[in-house]
Amino acid sequence: MKISSFYPSIVTSNATETIALFEELGFERAHTKTGIEGDATNCVLKYGEDFRVDVAQYDEQERDMTNIRVNVSDFDEAYDFLVSKGFKNAMGDKIVETPSSKAALMVSPSGFTIGLTKHIR
Repeated sequence: MKISSFYPSIVTSNATETIALFEELGFERAHTKTGIEGDATNCVLKYGEDFRVDVAQYDEQERDMTNIRVNVSDFDEAYDFLVSKGFKNAMGDKIVETPSSKAALMVSPSGFTIGLTKHIR
């Protein structure tokens, strides 16, 4: 399994405030993706070449959640690997697919989460 990037991701119902905080810290918007599963939006911010953070806007999110975003070259291989280690898909068996990505929020047996993503190029 090849990991292409690995960084924190914040899921919030107030992305505007969270993005503004990171911009004040010196982060810049790398790209924004809209229309994910309805009206969800994801913004990737970067600081130089080495640091990134995702901020995902989900209006239904009651409380902010932080997870680890892991971008991989082979989604199915990574998904099966995590399942073999006891991870469960937070949305049952649902995989979020858009024209440019495939993703699932995976929850470990102890409760930490990995946002597993494959970019389709």
